[in-house]
Amino acid sequence: MLNPRFAATTFAAALALYAAAACAQNFPTKPVRIVTSAVGGGGDVITRLIAQAVSASLGQQMIVDNRGGVISSETVAKAVPDGYTLLSQPNSFWLLPFMQNVSYDPVKDFVPVALTVNSPNLIVVHPSLPVKSVKELIAFAKAHPGQLNFAAGSNGSSSHLAAELFKRMAAIDIVHISYRGAGPALNDTLGGQVSLLFTNTAAAGPHIKTGRLRALAITSAKPSALAPGLPTVASAGLPGYEAAAIYGVFAPAGTPAAIVSRLNQEIVRALNRPDVREKFFNAGVEVIGGSAEQLGVAMKDDMARLGKLIKEAGIHE
Repeated sequence: MLNPRFAATTFAAALALYAAAACAQNFPTKPVRIVTSAVGGGGDVITRLIAQAVSASLGQQMIVDNRGGVISSETVAKAVPDGYTLLSQPNSFWLLPFMQNVSYDPVKDFVPVALTVNSPNLIVVHPSLPVKSVKELIAFAKAHPGQLNFAAGSNGSSSHLAAELFKRMAAIDIVHISYRGAGPALNDTLGGQVSLLFTNTAAAGPHIKTGRLRALAITSAKPSALAPGLPTVASAGLPGYEAAAIYGVFAPAGTPAAIVSRLNQEIVRALNRPDVREKFFNAGVEVIGGSAEQLGVAMKDDMARLGKLIKEAGIHE
């Protein structure tokens, strides 16, 4: 004979699953807010491209809400977990707690929704520097310790961490020159005040074509169509090296799994449209369109690898 209490529990669980599925099927019934960094930055551009693409397939408008780095994460962490408030951020979101005190926990306060895109950097040098490969750069730096400098935007930015990782893995002494943003860092490299720069393909591309910068390698794990013919850092002299700005979409912890799944499906479908992929490519960004699980794995691997680097290098925001 079936235990009445067991039967009631089973029925309640089945009812909850049915309600969740029905909720996801009807979702969304109003606009979805996607919170991101300040207007004009890389995160803003990427988020707007995502929002424009997803709005059409989702059946509701996805509204971009620019709040700035820390504020955007704190806003979403406190939001109602119903799928109507999302966060779009690069890996600085989960690496920032290694550099300063923040009120959110990137693992406990959020649930991954989709691994969206990544943006690798190029290693570029001023033409006056007598190196034409990664191996030559490392050899030159070792022969002239402390004499080479590299430009980077804000502390803990993708370009800064890519350079610090290169410096650590190559065991070279090069001096970090910090700038308030990627633009001034690029300008001083073009002017020859700085020898070396890690920057994205969209920013460096025009200057590489005119010869004002020399590209040595791309920081992605595999060769990229963003930089045809250019080797990876790993294959060009520093095995195991990989660095890129990884972007993802997150929801507040407690968001129903069925809604997370629906959001992932729509985001991935939108990102894989040829016209959308082309827009990202022109912005120097590679579309990934990965699962929530892939984002979670990438996030934890990144925190373990770069979190250690941040601590050992004493990097603070």
